[in-house]
Amino acid sequence: MTRRRRRLTLVIAGLATLSVAALLVLTALEDNIVFFYSPSEVAAREIPAEQLIRVGGLVAENSVKHGAADLVEFTVTDGAETVRVQFSGSLPDLFREGQGVVVEGAFNNTKLFLASNVLAKHDENYMPPEVADALKKGGNWHGDEHEEARP
Repeated sequence: MTRRRRRLTLVIAGLATLSVAALLVLTALEDNIVFFYSPSEVAAREIPAEQLIRVGGLVAENSVKHGAADLVEFTVTDGAETVRVQFSGSLPDLFREGQGVVVEGAFNNTKLFLASNVLAKHDENYMPPEVADALKKGGNWHGDEHEEARP
């Protein structure tokens, strides 16, 4: 074998090894990736029960209901669609109606979103782009007027 052919064989073997390693990493991460959806995207897609996802939007006005112990039910909206959420635990200090929120969890068989984590946002300026776009389409975006007021 010539020196050139040997070098080409080593490069091809290295690329094949790197490809296999990348495939293994992506396969391992596939189960751990948490997808992010707005309520409109949730309504448009068929998301299987028990699949871990994140839903973001605004806490709908007059939707927060406190139950026994730390159980809280509320609705997340993007102005067009809504998602009913149930959370058991302590809510963040910034959580309130009309404020931005991202909830992480899964749907049960009755299409109730069982949140395992609730992240409250200070205002829409900190929203992920997908949720901000959905709020803009629904006419509920207030982020631009806050930006104009800044020096």
